[in-house]
Amino acid sequence: MTQEIELTTGITCEIDDVLRMIPHRFPFLMIDKVINIVSGESATGIKAVTIAEPHFQGHFPSRPIMPGVLIIEAMAQTSAVLVIQSLGVQSDGKLVYFMSIDNARFRKPVVPGDTLKIHVQKKRGRGTVWKFSSEAEVNGHTVAEATYSAMIVDK
Repeated sequence: MTQEIELTTGITCEIDDVLRMIPHRFPFLMIDKVINIVSGESATGIKAVTIAEPHFQGHFPSRPIMPGVLIIEAMAQTSAVLVIQSLGVQSDGKLVYFMSIDNARFRKPVVPGDTLKIHVQKKRGRGTVWKFSSEAEVNGHTVAEATYSAMIVDK
């Protein structure tokens, strides 16, 4: 039996909500909040990129650039918040795991001082597996994009 997700729009999850929904913590928490959530459909993650983040000490010290894998992780974390918010009480005792990444493209560097906006769109959701497409932007310019899937598992 398939359960329908009630469509709710315009939801915002501030940092306290994000911390309740996903297990990631500093220094591996890659989003500050999630806005414009349309339950079961889409969301936008927000990340204020600062020089204080530990990866900038080594990537690259003379010209700090946010590693592409961390941009992809920010996409995954935004998707996880979308999944957990969409499932509501059905998400109790669940985690969202990355399964695959396809078609990742990096267009422009992300540097300290940038505000990264991660637009996530659910493409498909079958049982415990959801597929997403995502585009990250800074100042209206696409900096990265990817498609990926995730699985909902018991903690």
